Amino acid sequence: MRVGGAALAGGIFGAVGTLCFFLAFGTDYWLVASDNCGPYTWLTQTTLTEEKDANGTEIVLMEAVTVSPPSLNLHHEGFFWRCAFQVEPTTNEVLATLFTNQPESKVCIHGYLFPLPVALGKVPHPSYDATAVFRGFWTLLIILGLVSALSGGFLLVCGVPFISHKLYKLGGAFLIAAACLFLLVLLLYVLWMEVVDVKRYILQERGDTCPDAEVSVLYGLSFMVAAAGVPLELVSGLVFMLVGRALLARK
Repeated sequence: MRVGGAALAGGIFGAVGTLCFFLAFGTDYWLVASDNCGPYTWLTQTTLTEEKDANGTEIVLMEAVTVSPPSLNLHHEGFFWRCAFQVEPTTNEVLATLFTNQPESKVCIHGYLFPLPVALGKVPHPSYDATAVFRGFWTLLIILGLVSALSGGFLLVCGVPFISHKLYKLGGAFLIAAACLFLLVLLLYVLWMEVVDVKRYILQERGDTCPDAEVSVLYGLSFMVAAAGVPLELVSGLVFMLVGRALLARK
């Protein structure tokens, strides 16, 4: 009974963890950034007008005309797509990139093995050729992590009717491997965020026209979902390893 309960709990943790991995892989919210690179306008303009009073004296009137503040460019991207659109400066960055708040003016291009730098126009961009190997390595890790999670789940499903300790232990090992691979993916992403010039990456070709642009960079929801899936997958793998050992001890 205890073994069955542990296997059920491990299965729930593993299913949720695998779902988190697929959500992180399929959604384009690893990176959320904003910049104010664009045409600048004054917040107010003063208009001078001249009028005459009843005595013929000229009176200069000053009229303040309010101009709308400059828009903010929002970016979000993931494994497949890199998207950008404009919002008001007071808009919350994370909330503005949710599925329910997508504007019609949003423009998306292929991510090309995110998260390493890509550029608009010619692909691969000559400035970023040196990162091609690292991009491929990052992509290989996330693909292997997904395959390991699916393989572990398949082995565990097959092991339930046969009560096979070998399948339980092998499935648990695959789940642990998936957790470790996604942990490496997260560490590589954090390393990229902290070491690479992310401002240059966000602005890309527009940076020449806005050398003093302010860029804000956040870890997106896809990153957080992947981070939540790692401990769930790891716990699931350890539970099934222990279940397999318990079944072996009963024989």
